[in-house]
Amino acid sequence: MSRVSVTGADRVLEDVIETIHELRLVDVTDYDGAWEGFDPGNPIAGADEAAERLVTVRSLQSLLDVDPEREGRMGSVDVGDRLESVREEANALDDRREEYREERRSVDERIGAMGPLRALGIDLDLLSGYENLETRVGEGEPDSVRAALDAADDVARHELFVEGDAIAVFAEPAAGEEGVLEDVLVGAEFAAIDVPEGDAAPAEYVSELEARRDELDREIADVEGELDALREEHADFLLAAEEQLAIEVEKREAPLSFATTENAFIAEGWIPTERFVDLAEALGDSVGEHCEVEELERADYDSDGRLVNREQTDADEGGRGEPETAADGGVKVETDGGSTEADRPMSGSEPPVVQENPDPVRPFEMLVNLIDRPKYSELDPSVVLFLTFPAFFGFMIGDLGYGLLYTAIGGLVYTRFESDGIRSLGAIGLWAGGFTMLFGILYGEIFGLHLITDYVWGGHPPIEKGLSPAGVEWAQLWLVVSLLVGLLHMTVGYLLGFVEEFMEDGLRTAVLESGSWLIRMLGIWIWIFSESAAGSKPDFLFTVFNGEPFALGFSGFSATVGIVGLVGGFLLGVVLFIISEVGHFGVLPGIVSGALESLQVLVNVLSYTRLAAVLLAKAGMAFVVNLLFFGAYREGPAGAQEFHFLLDHGPDYVGGLGSGAELMFPGLIHMGIGGVIGGIVVFLFGHVVVLALGITSAGLQAIRLEYVEFLNKFYEGGGDRYNPFGHEREHTAEN
Repeated sequence: MSRVSVTGADRVLEDVIETIHELRLVDVTDYDGAWEGFDPGNPIAGADEAAERLVTVRSLQSLLDVDPEREGRMGSVDVGDRLESVREEANALDDRREEYREERRSVDERIGAMGPLRALGIDLDLLSGYENLETRVGEGEPDSVRAALDAADDVARHELFVEGDAIAVFAEPAAGEEGVLEDVLVGAEFAAIDVPEGDAAPAEYVSELEARRDELDREIADVEGELDALREEHADFLLAAEEQLAIEVEKREAPLSFATTENAFIAEGWIPTERFVDLAEALGDSVGEHCEVEELERADYDSDGRLVNREQTDADEGGRGEPETAADGGVKVETDGGSTEADRPMSGSEPPVVQENPDPVRPFEMLVNLIDRPKYSELDPSVVLFLTFPAFFGFMIGDLGYGLLYTAIGGLVYTRFESDGIRSLGAIGLWAGGFTMLFGILYGEIFGLHLITDYVWGGHPPIEKGLSPAGVEWAQLWLVVSLLVGLLHMTVGYLLGFVEEFMEDGLRTAVLESGSWLIRMLGIWIWIFSESAAGSKPDFLFTVFNGEPFALGFSGFSATVGIVGLVGGFLLGVVLFIISEVGHFGVLPGIVSGALESLQVLVNVLSYTRLAAVLLAKAGMAFVVNLLFFGAYREGPAGAQEFHFLLDHGPDYVGGLGSGAELMFPGLIHMGIGGVIGGIVVFLFGHVVVLALGITSAGLQAIRLEYVEFLNKFYEGGGDRYNPFGHEREHTAEN
């Protein structure tokens, strides 16, 4: 990427903006106001009017429910008169619709309030209009209302008509009293309702209201039909107008990012280096010598795409003064051999970042960007997450049935949603589901059942999970494999950190920082996997690759190699790290900090045993669900028993197998019709729970290993996305 400067006279400002906008190459840097004598520019005349029209267009799109993905392209549109006509018509229809909706809400409320009146069945004219009686209608507790009326001295007599909770109260005030009923009922359990005027029966009145509601529904439907017709007539226009106005606003507000004087301007930004000539030629064709284009800085990459050099070019070495208009109307820039305020970047910005990964890797950019976008000088770790995250997930779940469901869910999310972020989650789900199926076939399991083991692998799958006592060596193997995976994963992270520190700060910093961590980690784990002090270490560290389940001939490093790893690796790394910490914090704090943090290389690798732990936990959950549904028995000598589900036999089958077999659970499916129904519920619900917990446990644990144990070793982030000034047209053609 190259940092470029465009300097021009004020009178060619709009032509320069138009040219840069059409190219869509320059990621414009916002001027931060730090240069003496330069001010941020002002919007070009008409920006406010265009912005107001843009707001109007977008509100009309919302009102008419215009699909932004609608296909269609128009040329340049005349926004003014047509927009005003559409706005007036749409707003008038919307106002009518809102009036009808408001009246309909009122009718619904009145119908709802007629419930007690309909229950009582008393004509409306009989519920009010008396000279000597006071009436109230509502809902409440009849006994509470009677008690309140009986206790009132200012009520001569009363009568209640009750139907369920509906109550009609008729009361005659005592001589000389009036308006007594409202006060009397305050303390009773009674909620009054308004009685509408009329002489019809409540049912007839409600029928009239319902007829009016139906009429309003038809009116609303007619208005919405007119709005639909209006949308179909003007949808393409509104989309084109929105795009055209958005482009116009973008262009007219562009000077806000420029540094300006009374007669000239300076714009800066980043552009792919190989396209600099295109920018210069386009501006030359557009405004000739009335602007000057310079390459101020170039950031170079090596063959691996890493930043290896960032330096000023010759154009920026002479110093740049205030731009002046030349006698021929062009632009000249004074140079005095020194430096000026304008030599500094407008905002000290890093080059923007373009993440260019192969298509299968791109969804994993989302996982990286959840932390932050890579800086221009950093390696994009998306490819490493692509290689490891689905494998971690698939290893932990390892089941063909669950893998098929994860793949289906991922495919559904990927195809049904338009958001790039959600589609990326769907694509990640596809990869995770694929690896889950792969490991499921290797484990020989489908929904926790060993059907693939029996019918594909002849009873002996390539690998096992190690859930039964007979397969405990497999469980021990996965613990060791988890440690080895952690060592490999973290080694890659430390090496990447070493390279970055070497490129930025030199060999000494790289050795004292990432180098010391890597040496410590490898040193202590070489000692752990050595015969030094072997009696204090688990035996399976030395047997899983020298017997069961794999006879690879590795029974641990020799005691000598272990001592060399501990002294020449771990202790040397501790010393190097303490030197680094002393340089940061001083002697005593540095020594304490370095000594205490050194043991993290042990803890960090142990963290990867969660791979084996989740593997066994999920296998155990699926086993329990199948145990409850099918039933199971154990068979074999103590400490080496195997588990078998009762898929083809009933519980009685176990009794004929001899004393070496023991029934674990008979299975709900063998307990009659009630057991079958309950078993189906348990089976379906249980596997749904395992499926969901697979996402929340295996998924989150894999994410944690990536973020905390891996990316934390070298990745900082903080880059800005390459966002060139311009607009990709979808609904309008170029002028």
